[in-house]
Amino acid sequence: MTKQAIMIERSTTVLEAIALMKECGVRALLVKPRHPGDPYCIVTEADIVYKVTAFARDPNTVRVCEIMSPLA
Repeated sequence: MTKQAIMIERSTTVLEAIALMKECGVRALLVKPRHPGDPYCIVTEADIVYKVTAFARDPNTVRVCEIMSPLA
């Protein structure tokens, strides 16, 4: 089954991203580019686990732009 891509802003907190993932039943979100011509990025469950949870960082204060991965 193909789902529609869900997009978020770079400034979204990780906690907000997690809530959106849960609400939409997805494991990754596309991150909107900052400027025209910039690449899209992605934030995944793995990004959250390995870059936030593993280091006991606060998902209320960490922004998606700090942990997102570029789409190659």
